[in-house]
Amino acid sequence: MIIVNTDHVIGYEVTKVHGLVKGNIVQSKHIGKDIIAGFRTLVGGEIKEYTEMLTDSRQKATAAMVREAESLGANAILNVRYMTSQIMQNASEILAYGTAVTLIEK
Repeated sequence: MIIVNTDHVIGYEVTKVHGLVKGNIVQSKHIGKDIIAGFRTLVGGEIKEYTEMLTDSRQKATAAMVREAESLGANAILNVRYMTSQIMQNASEILAYGTAVTLIEK
């Protein structure tokens, strides 16, 4: 699966547009990691527990988007974007979306 954030792939031609595909996940850390993250906010710097959580969430959302594209018969996803939002305290949603297409080499 080719996944890009552009509207084309050099050397390839779009032969079919399958449409919008998406994948999302809502995830939170367990209370122990939240406590550690809370202490980190007191001293400043990167909150690694949340960085790891969001990285994991992006990977899972991307995988769900790819599964949807594959089910449509696509071999690429163009114009991929990510959005995030806070659903509740200490829980966030990651949404991955793009346009599923079939590409062939020129």
